[in-house]
Amino acid sequence: MMKTSIDPMRIQPYLEEHRLVRLLPLTTKLPIQLRDYDRGEVVLHEGDEIDGLYFQVTGRTKVSSSITTGKALLLRFCSPLSVFGDIELIQKVAVQSQVEANERSAFIFINKQTVEAEMLHNNLLMQELLKHLSYKLLTCTTASRINLLASVEERFASYLIATKLQHEFGKEMETPHIAEIASLIGTTPRHLNRVVTKLIGTGAIRKEKKRMVVQDWDQLNQLSNGLRYE
Repeated sequence: MMKTSIDPMRIQPYLEEHRLVRLLPLTTKLPIQLRDYDRGEVVLHEGDEIDGLYFQVTGRTKVSSSITTGKALLLRFCSPLSVFGDIELIQKVAVQSQVEANERSAFIFINKQTVEAEMLHNNLLMQELLKHLSYKLLTCTTASRINLLASVEERFASYLIATKLQHEFGKEMETPHIAEIASLIGTTPRHLNRVVTKLIGTGAIRKEKKRMVVQDWDQLNQLSNGLRYE
């Protein structure tokens, strides 16, 4: 169950580690909390009213979006320093995506009233939020374009290359689970399994216990046609 702390001795190291002190110069006056979530706990529920600004300082979270049928689309995995609540607070909308702790995770939290009254005029903070917002827009646009226009083989090859290169978005997409990979690249686990079987047959990859190992990066480069999740 989520635990909250206002102990400066716990909060200050995170502010310094992630350079949040420069964004929050009045830290002694702001009502800052540290919120801890266990694995599997939901941090933000899609459709709820946003209650503040969240800076992820430890752990890994899973971000997904649902439709009325109840199906969920996995968007990415996030690690420090990720920001949640920025879109909702600036656009004044409900929570747009569900955020779930994929492992034990902690957040610096500042409530909505404080953000609106004291922080939206902070130029350094707004520049930081703009950086995170533009990154989300860029990566979501790239993923949507590839998932709509490319074949599943091209998408999967591009996915494997992105996770190998370890660009920021590649790290956010990395997972060993076929169902999660399928969701990230916009296909079904059944279709993806057919592609995996085909690539094993061509010698491009092999299965080793519960993970896939790439044996022929040149083949994947050709198959991806230059498309990249980055």
